[in-house]
Amino acid sequence: MSVYRTTVQSAGSSVDAFGGEMMILFGENAPDTLKDFCYGIDVVPIEKKIETGMSISYDGVPYKILAVGDLAERNLVSLGHLTVNFTGTPDECLPGAIVVEKKDSPDMKIGTVIEINE
Repeated sequence: MSVYRTTVQSAGSSVDAFGGEMMILFGENAPDTLKDFCYGIDVVPIEKKIETGMSISYDGVPYKILAVGDLAERNLVSLGHLTVNFTGTPDECLPGAIVVEKKDSPDMKIGTVIEINE
């Protein structure tokens, strides 16, 4: 069951700067200092609390969520801001981030659908 769904609206010129280990999502009000590093998304509500064990998917390709930072959900709801780490190391989760299983980062493009599922 989907608890969150949004669509990528834009991609900054430096979104690949993190070598596939990290992705930054941000709503339309991303700070100028971050815009080049972010995928722009629509800010939409969340239907249920984001928890470890759920998955985040990109155009249907799922990544199991291993850790959720204390500020991740609040930032996502209010700003459309979420950092996704593809490292597979939950003990390195920052407050505004989630850590997902280690596998290749998704092929992102304008129109990519991002979902968080139970």
